[in-house]
Formats: sequence, C-alpha cells, structure tokens
Amino acid sequence: MEELCVAKSSGSLVPPCAPTPPDTLHLSRIDRLPALRCNARTLHVFEALGPPGAAQSIILQALSKALVPYYPLAGRLISNPPQVQCSGEGVWFVEASANCTLQSVAYFEDVTSIPFDKLLPHHPPQTQAIDPLVLMQVTEFEGDGFVMGLTFCHTICDGLGAAQFLNAIAEFARGAHQLTISPVWHRDFLPQPQTITSCTPPPANFMLPPADYELEQANIDIPLHHINQLKQQFLASTFEIVAAILWRNRTKAISLGSSENRMMKLVFFANCRHLVQPPLPKGFYGNCFFPVTISAYSDTLSKAEMGEVVKMIQEAKANLGNEFADWVSIKKEEKEDPFAPPLGYGTLFVSEWGKLGFNQVDYGKGEAVHVVPMQGSSIIPVAIVGTMPRPNKGIRVMTWTISITSSFKPIPT
Repeated sequence: MEELCVAKSSGSLVPPCAPTPPDTLHLSRIDRLPALRCNARTLHVFEALGPPGAAQSIILQALSKALVPYYPLAGRLISNPPQVQCSGEGVWFVEASANCTLQSVAYFEDVTSIPFDKLLPHHPPQTQAIDPLVLMQVTEFEGDGFVMGLTFCHTICDGLGAAQFLNAIAEFARGAHQLTISPVWHRDFLPQPQTITSCTPPPANFMLPPADYELEQANIDIPLHHINQLKQQFLASTFEIVAAILWRNRTKAISLGSSENRMMKLVFFANCRHLVQPPLPKGFYGNCFFPVTISAYSDTLSKAEMGEVVKMIQEAKANLGNEFADWVSIKKEEKEDPFAPPLGYGTLFVSEWGKLGFNQVDYGKGEAVHVVPMQGSSIIPVAIVGTMPRPNKGIRVMTWTISITSSFKPIPT
C-alpha cells in the first residue's frame, strides 16, 4: 500500500460565533480527579459530505455554532481552586488533506496500521493558545470521505459528554437552528472533600514506573450471532460476556508456564448518572462514572467456568450503588482510592464504547463508518469494547497487551 501522506494547515482557533458569558465555572469532585488530567484521543471516519473542502467548511461553521451553548469548552482550565475560565478563546482546528481515497486504505478497518500522528491535530504553539480543551483535525481524502481526529480534555467531559458535544456539532451541520438536547454544566451534584485537588499537572509519583514489557495492539472481531448465543447461554449483557472472556482467557494465557499464583484485577468504569440524587438534568455533559474493581487469583480465574466469571462481574455491578454511595459520603477516607487501582500487567482495564453515542454522530451523509480510540498508555493493559466498522454487525474488541490473540481465534467459552 502506498504510504499515506497528509498535508496539514498551521491550525487556528475557532471561537463561539456569538458572545458568550465570561463565567468562571467550578468543576465537580469527579472532574478534579488526578486520573482525569489527560486527553482522550479518537479518530472518526465518515463518508464525504460533498466536494473537496465541504467537510472542513461545514464542520468548522457548525463547531462555531455549537460553542455558543457549549461555551465552557472554548475556555481554559485554571487551578487553585480548579475551575474553567470561560474566556471564549476557542477550540483548536486543523484542516488537512490526504493523497489517497479512504477506500484505498479500507476506511482504516485495520487499526494496527493507522498513522495516528498524521490524523490527529498537533498542539498550537504557545504564542497562539495554551492548552485548548478540545483540538480537532478534519482530514479530507480524495473524494470519498474524511477523518475527524479529536483530542478532548477528560477533565471536562466523559465519553457520554464528548459524544453529546459531537452530536450537537452534527445537528448544526445538518442545518438545525436549535439543539435537541441543551447542555447543562451542573457540576455541584456531589459534596466536595475537604482537601481540594488542584488541576495542575500530576506529581511525579503519579507517573507510571518503567515496565519490562511493551504492549502491542490486537483486535478481535466477534460476530453478532456468536454474541447473541453467549448472551442466551449465560443470561448476561454483551459487555459482561466480552469482559468475562477477555479476563479469563488473558489470565490463562499469561499464566502458561508460570507457577506463580498472582492476584489479577479487572477494572471497568460504570456510568453513575442514574445513581445521583436528585437526578442529573438532561443535557449534563460532565464526568459521572465510578470504577468497578474485581479481584481473583490467577489459579482460580484460569480454572473457573465461563458462567462463574460472568457471575463475578454481575455481582460487582450489582454492588455499584453501595460502593458509589460510600465514596460520595466521604466517611471512609482511610480506604484505598477506588480511582487509583494498582497499575501493572496484572490489572486489565475494560471500557465499553458502543453505547457512548459516537457511532450515532451524523454530519449530513450518514453515521460514522468507524470510530477508533487511541492507546492511552504504553504499559497499562486496556481493552475497549466497541462496534465493528459499518456495515458489519458485531463487536470489535481493541486491546493493548503483550500477546493474547491466540486465545481468541476462535473465542473459547
């Protein structure tokens, strides 16, 4: 395949297209967590919106309109105390063009060959802007589509919130004059702890230690009929099935030839909007989730039946309300921080993306062909449960680990 060449513009700031309030807004207790002081990076693949330049023009104008109701996203983070200064400076926007069609690169179905650095936006020089909360690059391919590369500050939005913002841009791109869902800030839904966490960069001891391994990406496609069969067999959700298979089979794979009976952990982040009282208003786009951590020794997990592992996950999910309420009450400060689970090869993080709303974004010519997350860490094992590229039906698991593909072709139960 010919090497992909991408020509990028120097980039510019896109401010709201109308005056916005010069507020200074507080962040929630979850927003302030050190673990969220990072950027989430994704690629969104779409079919063409029209002739060359159409996608960039349409999305740029729609973005400027969306930043009026979503004006905090055009601002900047400040610290001590952690807040968002609604300066209206804008979102960083880069226009780019590729030297081939999307069809010639198979719409990036093979995510292991994607040149992320070419499709994601570069950061602005400090002379123009410092730390925009959102950076966007729209790369147009020769006639048949475009890729939106997105860098989003996790401190401001979780996945559901980011998808809500993209859907707002998409509504304006399709000609809407008013949004279906109006955004709501509402970051005071949880009591704040006595110690206020700053939004300055995390301390050195928060950074990960060097590892003696290097992760590689592996992708596992699971047909819809296979998922449905397992759901009926174990009376479980798609996520429970996939997470159980991943965790057990990965444990078996890395335990081969080892006599060590080590503690293995499965961590996933559950949406907690339904647990907040009074209920969060429709349109809330901040962070509202809680980590669910399950522990088991490798010997036990490797020998467990599939149904037993599913039950472990279901029981942990059933206890989510109690764990979240305990954390919210700030009564047990001596407990281990649930948002800082042990990092290392024995901990597997699993994230469900299929229900966030990214795949439903439509800028005018149809929903995304493909949504691709980028690896967040070179040493933390992560698996993202998403959907297969359109028009395929099923689940795609994108994972970063040492080598587990042999355990998943076909997927044993």
